[in-house]
Amino acid sequence: MVRYNVAMLIGIPKEIKSDEYRVAIIPAGVEHLTGHGHTVLIESQAGVGSGISDDEYRRAGGRMAPHAADIWRQAELIVKVKEPQPVEYPYLQPGRCVLTYFHFAADRELARACLRARITAIAYETIRDAGGRLPCLTPMSEIAGKMSIQEGAKYLEKPMMGRGILLGGVPGVAPAQVMILGAGTVGHHAAKVAAGLGANVTLMDVNLDRLRYINDVMPANVSTVFSDIHSIRDTLPHADLVIGAVLIPGNRAPRLINAADLKRMKNGSVIVDVAIDQGGCVQTSRPTTHHEPTYIVDGVVHYGVTNMPGAVGRTSTFALCNATFPYVSAIADQGWDQAAKKDPGLAVGLNMFDGRIANSAVAEALES
Repeated sequence: MVRYNVAMLIGIPKEIKSDEYRVAIIPAGVEHLTGHGHTVLIESQAGVGSGISDDEYRRAGGRMAPHAADIWRQAELIVKVKEPQPVEYPYLQPGRCVLTYFHFAADRELARACLRARITAIAYETIRDAGGRLPCLTPMSEIAGKMSIQEGAKYLEKPMMGRGILLGGVPGVAPAQVMILGAGTVGHHAAKVAAGLGANVTLMDVNLDRLRYINDVMPANVSTVFSDIHSIRDTLPHADLVIGAVLIPGNRAPRLINAADLKRMKNGSVIVDVAIDQGGCVQTSRPTTHHEPTYIVDGVVHYGVTNMPGAVGRTSTFALCNATFPYVSAIADQGWDQAAKKDPGLAVGLNMFDGRIANSAVAEALES
């Protein structure tokens, strides 16, 4: 398929994942695409969780569709926020280009469904920019990092089955100890919030250059420690709150805390595993929802919500669309193949095509 500025029909279905309030496009994006001659078909009420009405989309030139099936049947390019849910698998059709967060490494059933359907799957989480960064993942990682401390502080409260401690302490009472595994975008923003609240923070990573940077920019209540099996085990007994913030793009998150390690932790301590989208970095982690976010194993509260930013739908939608829309526009104007030829970073985002896996990290994860 070669396309040079040919009108495309772009579909925006309403997100149906539990407690997901984001939407994949904002009215400004609709106006831009329709101004380029494209048609944007949006499922009715798709934007309400982000405070965007159907009328706003109509005023921007969008067309509203009453049912998701209409969008999946007609659109050449489907733009979403979260991966297709099982009830959406029957909508997947050969040749359709779907642009969303897929996280295939953590969901073999989804991967099999997309391979069987022979869709073109472009994953936000593996797109790279010219500097090798992850531009579509970064804004959601910033939000998830900040939310991880917000949620962790809440579940440290005794009514939530936590230890009953205030993250920042008060004069005369020591603050909480926060352990963060991974000094990337999630870990950096988690550390900023935790430190700002007055907690004592230990930030761990295997990248010494990153740790040097963190050490330079963070306040005195943030310490950096090289991450290995011994340093993790030594730090766990002191931690009140553990944040799992590790990432290997496209692949499963490395397992850094085993079930046996929970016995080292304090009763009522909390784990927030932000890496759960990629399988989690804690052996006892499992996916949860905003409606039922936590469970307890060996006295440790586990939080494994897979769509944390979805809870702050308006903030997340605008942050996400600021990052993703240039790729939506490029694919609409040029077709995904030509856009990928011009942008090698977008090409890395191609995870599946015509029933084949096109990303080596995803292939490795699914074969393991």
